[in-house]
Amino acid sequence: MRTMKANGPMTRIALSVGLSLVAAVAYVGDARSDGETTPGGVAAVYGHVAPDQVEFLSTPERIISVASSGGASAIWEALEHGEKVECLECIPAVSPLLYHENPENREIAAWWLRRRIFGVFGPGEVYEQTLNTLKSDPSPQRRAYAASAIGEFLAAPGIAACAQAITSDADPTVRAAAASALGRLNDDGAGAIARALGDGDGRVKLAALASIGRITGFADKDSVGNLLTDGDAKVRRRAVEVLDGMYARDKVAGVITLAKSDPDADVRLAACHALGKFGDPSAKSALESIAANDANTFVRDQATIALRRL
Repeated sequence: MRTMKANGPMTRIALSVGLSLVAAVAYVGDARSDGETTPGGVAAVYGHVAPDQVEFLSTPERIISVASSGGASAIWEALEHGEKVECLECIPAVSPLLYHENPENREIAAWWLRRRIFGVFGPGEVYEQTLNTLKSDPSPQRRAYAASAIGEFLAAPGIAACAQAITSDADPTVRAAAASALGRLNDDGAGAIARALGDGDGRVKLAALASIGRITGFADKDSVGNLLTDGDAKVRRRAVEVLDGMYARDKVAGVITLAKSDPDADVRLAACHALGKFGDPSAKSALESIAANDANTFVRDQATIALRRL
């Protein structure tokens, strides 16, 4: 077997390829967030793509500038393009966005902050401040925003904090935000979601029902089933949809009642769909009656489809 000489053609080819790769990396590094580029760098990496169509990494200066005065689209762009930019001085500029009136700004701020290696999760830093805001800030709006941010941070200490807010916060907006956050955290908060399902405010119930679909392994069908008789049609419909997704055949009797007699057509429609999903023969006579007599065309059609699934 022959060995390749150091100055042979293959060596020269390999060296040429290596130098080309190094040059390409250098060109990429020339791209800066303020739109200034080395012309040869953009052309070499992106070809004929116009410079204003090229993605640039955000600089710390850009992040601080848009966080302080930019609109939602500018903030979103700067933070998304600065995902891996470590910038301690940016954190005090970005963290107030957690309480901005625009929900998109709040979301992207939490998204960016949770990716920091330093300056966010230590004692007294942004995450701990957010937990304290949820716990004791006098403003219900700020507490609700803090709960949403805690969900976006995706950190385990937020589970207990949101569960406590569901149990003890006097404001239903805060309790609803905490219930939504638990869904984002993929945790029922040691029974807090079930408590939210029994809340006196419909917004909290709806937030908890929405979170159930995001929580792996949630199995408390009874707490969901209790809402089939709720006074709010939106809550009843969403409860039926959740039971449908949980394949809760043991709740078929309550769902049949809704399909036959609920005053809201959307609830009856959802109930007929769930009965078809359950595939329980006990629903056959009710579905036949609904398919023939319901006042709503869509409900009748859904009952007919459900009958074919039994």
